[in-house]
Amino acid sequence: MIFKAQKIAKLGDYILFKNGIKGIVEKVNENSVIVNITNNKTEVEFEGNRTVVAHKNYKVIDCV
Repeated sequence: MIFKAQKIAKLGDYILFKNGIKGIVEKVNENSVIVNITNNKTEVEFEGNRTVVAHKNYKVIDCV
């Protein structure tokens, strides 16, 4: 897994957040992104496999 240098994700970017949960950015807002979760090996469940993540709480990754 390779982390990209960019701070704020763009539409379609893959991100990693909250102890290894991975997802694809569906919408970029001023302070957060809406993410479609693609890989969740934790006990945390998300309704509809989507969640909102603040820009400071994720890292952009190269691939899933």
